[in-house]
Amino acid sequence: MSDKSELLNKLKIDRSEKEKPSKTPVLFLIVMMLFSFTVGGGMVWVWHSGDNIEQQAPQPAAKVTNGSALSVKSKPEKAAGKSDKILNASGYITARRMATVSAEIMGLITEVNVEEGMSVEKGQILAQLDNAVATVDVNYALAQLTATKSRVARIEANLAEAKRVLKRSIELSSKNFSSEADVSSARANKESLTADLNTAWAEIKVAELEVERQQERLDNHTIRAPFAGVVTVKNAQPGEIVAPSSAGGGFTRTGICTIVDMDSLEIEVDVNEAFIGRVFEGQKVEAHLDAYPDWTIPAIVIAVIPTADRAKATVRVRIGINVKDTRILPDMGVKVAFLKG
Repeated sequence: MSDKSELLNKLKIDRSEKEKPSKTPVLFLIVMMLFSFTVGGGMVWVWHSGDNIEQQAPQPAAKVTNGSALSVKSKPEKAAGKSDKILNASGYITARRMATVSAEIMGLITEVNVEEGMSVEKGQILAQLDNAVATVDVNYALAQLTATKSRVARIEANLAEAKRVLKRSIELSSKNFSSEADVSSARANKESLTADLNTAWAEIKVAELEVERQQERLDNHTIRAPFAGVVTVKNAQPGEIVAPSSAGGGFTRTGICTIVDMDSLEIEVDVNEAFIGRVFEGQKVEAHLDAYPDWTIPAIVIAVIPTADRAKATVRVRIGINVKDTRILPDMGVKVAFLKG
């Protein structure tokens, strides 16, 4: 019986002992705190992302009332991947006005007054040829003109005297103091001198023309710029011979220098004939020089040359440049993009 009593006593709960705390609530609190931190961080990230989206969102278009904008708004950008470029091509900068200046006559060069890169004006003296013989010819023509004018003065004086003699002969013949032969002789002398005077005046005209001709030949010894531009090539030096066409000698020059009118620069490109239908006169073009690829040059199609190159299957297109800049030089490589109309 005592053993059973002891067993029963062991099975009884002692309410007086303090209950030990359980570890389950502590673990639960830790898990809940981690979950709260995770959820809070996600909400903060979403909130900041929303701010960025709102900042990047485009502003509404400006309303226009009576022709004035209520708010400033730039032109909306084109959608990504969308472009107005419909055709690309490459070519070169060319000059419509470019000349290799030479002389009209063959002569020895005594002066060359230009260098590469020099700007010249129309009519400016570029070079001078030896003009000693031409100067003598001009002086000779002037002397002939002076002599002819002196001869005219002498004939005019003789003619005036012949007219007086004829008048006296007619008066004496009316009073029977002179014969009819004397009157006829005086009249013939007067008419002969009149003819000589007319001939002398014609000779003066010829002499004046000869002076002009010799002066023109003298002027041909001075080479002048035909138009304003920039000297790109210097071909001759003093002491060399220049001629309009090659005389066969290795020391004969056919030109003094090359002048380019920088205001006449334009672009020439070859477009494949399969795509020439996309190009038309007045079409806007964007050009980029190979030397300055980041510089966009506005341009416009001047003309489509109405002929094709059989060997290359291309059509030449002339493009005008809308800006003037010293960076644009002849023969530079250029790439162009033809835009939609």
